[in-house]
Amino acid sequence: MQTLRRIIGIGTIAAATFALAACGSDDHKGSAATTSSAAAAASAQPTFGQLPAQNTGAECTADDIVVVGGFGATPKITIPDTCTPPTQLVVKDLVPGSGPGAVAGQPLTMNYTLITWSDKKKLDSSFDRGKPFQLTLGAGQVIPGWEQGLVGVQAGARRLLIIPPNLGYGEGGNGIKPNETLVFVTDAVAVGK
Repeated sequence: MQTLRRIIGIGTIAAATFALAACGSDDHKGSAATTSSAAAAASAQPTFGQLPAQNTGAECTADDIVVVGGFGATPKITIPDTCTPPTQLVVKDLVPGSGPGAVAGQPLTMNYTLITWSDKKKLDSSFDRGKPFQLTLGAGQVIPGWEQGLVGVQAGARRLLIIPPNLGYGEGGNGIKPNETLVFVTDAVAVGK
């Protein structure tokens, strides 16, 4: 019985709302703006049966990758379907650091999250383990995309690296599919210490 009352109550509210909206207004500017806003909002929302955005064939840039979260927080990374993976190394500081930039031979302490381009899934994350990764830049301890992409990084910087297969794992290895493009978000916890 209570459920029936709720349904009738919701139906009554919906009917009243519809009736009030249908009454309109003498303020033509306001109704035109409302109509334009509603039309714009409706066109921005995907609808049932609407085709997804098509891949344009253009290479993605750093600005096409969406990264949510600041330095020290586990990043949420979204790779679009509307462009193809870059064929060159892409490096962008998302959060600036301070102090001297990293050079070959310096120790780095880094946190990172790795997303694979082909399936857009998280493959690895030091954030999840709660333990940063230590390396010496230029010592061959990491893939070439890291060796090149971390040059100049400053302590406190959050850096996006989009690494093509030739600077990553190439034909595959370490659980990576052959010719996979890698997307890393790295935090430079310490540089030169």
